[in-house]
Amino acid sequence: MEKLQNAFVVIVGLGAVGGHALEAIVRSGVGNLRLIDFDTIEESNINRQILALSSTIGMKKSEAARIRVTEINPDCRLEVMDLFFHHDKADAVLGPGFGKSQPDLVIDAIDSVSAKGALLIECLRREIPVLSSMGAALRTDTAHIRTGDLMQTHGCSLARRMRQMVRKAGFRKGVTCVYSHEPVHFKFIAPEDDPMVKLPADGDPREPGRGQARRVLGSLPTITGIFGLTIANLAIQKLTGESS
Repeated sequence: MEKLQNAFVVIVGLGAVGGHALEAIVRSGVGNLRLIDFDTIEESNINRQILALSSTIGMKKSEAARIRVTEINPDCRLEVMDLFFHHDKADAVLGPGFGKSQPDLVIDAIDSVSAKGALLIECLRREIPVLSSMGAALRTDTAHIRTGDLMQTHGCSLARRMRQMVRKAGFRKGVTCVYSHEPVHFKFIAPEDDPMVKLPADGDPREPGRGQARRVLGSLPTITGIFGLTIANLAIQKLTGESS
């Protein structure tokens, strides 16, 4: 418990996976948290996001997280940042806090490809342990969920893209992730050609401060919840020295 209370953990992304990871991390007694998300809670989030309630619709996810953490553990020390992560935000997100020069652990629950790759690369460059969630959308079978190093993953298109980005940056290992190798049927469509993607008024598929516009894929609360809780369990093991 002393190790957990003294730990400094950063969670980037407070949606379906990140919210469940946060819930378990807080209830486990982690004492110092920096929480990152730029988004706002919408009614459509209620099916899978633990921070999404009738009372929190329209609230920034970072603020909803702050309130929930405080209600669970008033003694938990918190920093919340309402921002979209990319390389230019790395010093603020991964920098000193709570009397430490850098976080003890980073949890990546980002769903933007460019931002996710940037976070993983920055953690590897700074030698900060990182746990990452790969694609949970469209999966339905919990038996296919696995944990392992990013370079050993298979059957996940998001993990494949992350492997490419991490290798290009010069790294061959070091990212522990949760993924599913369950086959899914999804045809990629460029955002500007996809009627399910709402583009800005100027038609630019890149949204200011939010990265690439992307299609919303359906996901089950059971799968995303298991991803998040599995990451939290890995975090507890790593912070207490039960795993390397």
